[in-house]
Amino acid sequence: MKYSEIIGAGHYVPETIITNDYLSQIMDTSDEWIIERTGIKERRYIDPSKDTLANMSKKATDMALSQAGIHKEEIDFIVFATITPDYFFPGSGVLLQRELGLEGIGALDLRNACSGFIYALSVADQFIKTGMYKTILVVGGEIQSTALDLTTRGRNTAIIFGDGVGATILRATNEPGILSTHLHADGKFAEELYVKDPGSSRPREERQPEQILDTSTYKVFMNGNMVFKHAVIRFIEVINEALDHNQLKKEDIDLLIPHQANLRISKFIQSKLQLPDEKIYNNIMYYGNTTAASIPIAMSEALQEGKIKKGQIICLAAFGSGFTWASAMIKW
Repeated sequence: MKYSEIIGAGHYVPETIITNDYLSQIMDTSDEWIIERTGIKERRYIDPSKDTLANMSKKATDMALSQAGIHKEEIDFIVFATITPDYFFPGSGVLLQRELGLEGIGALDLRNACSGFIYALSVADQFIKTGMYKTILVVGGEIQSTALDLTTRGRNTAIIFGDGVGATILRATNEPGILSTHLHADGKFAEELYVKDPGSSRPREERQPEQILDTSTYKVFMNGNMVFKHAVIRFIEVINEALDHNQLKKEDIDLLIPHQANLRISKFIQSKLQLPDEKIYNNIMYYGNTTAASIPIAMSEALQEGKIKKGQIICLAAFGSGFTWASAMIKW
């Protein structure tokens, strides 16, 4: 049986830094208010005149390829996780394929929001295990800033989200690398965190842009209390599921990389698992919540900082819109 391992990771974030102090000038908020509720100090926004999800993803991929020490021509397949593609359709996978000049290889898009990267990792892992592909590019990327309501009315979501891309390279191996992945969903809560439009289940006149007067359904809606209540439960459940599946104890985790949703959630998880600070990686302070990009960006930074080493046990966990939640246990 073949296994898959992560042989490289890279990331790219836009140059423009948006601080809490800047947001406090354009809406009713403050640095203290934002940090207390989210832990976020700043986030990155794209420059629409030069940044696209596709070209940012290429930059992250180039970094991952360099870190892996392989050429782009060795990539057999692309799995791309995003809820903010450059186009309504086609998906971002084919646009990245074009940016890379890899004509002919397959590209698959997944829309599982904050859990998207782990879902994508799981799909790629299965493709490699079956022998269908040998080397797969897995990307999580988002552009949130251009859809945010940067007024007091949109404050509850505007302070949270940022832009960025993370990329990883998976390759077939004879020794276990990705030990297991665990995917879950509960659609009962789909409308607790969602963007309603542009959706297809509408009268024709409501899908025609020239007819649209009320654009409120194009904004992010989030029931923050409901999300928090479910997140802290599901995070712990899915991490324990991965530990039990691999007959590991929480003490065996060398580094936990949770989806960067809210620093309060990460601190709660750390407390419940009784993990020391050096065993959990957080960077939400500097990037905000980048949805599907948050885990691969964090993984890439942790590698750069020497916090991930060969032979270590790395746990990834996520919770988000859908509701969906997922985990992956990896031996690096």
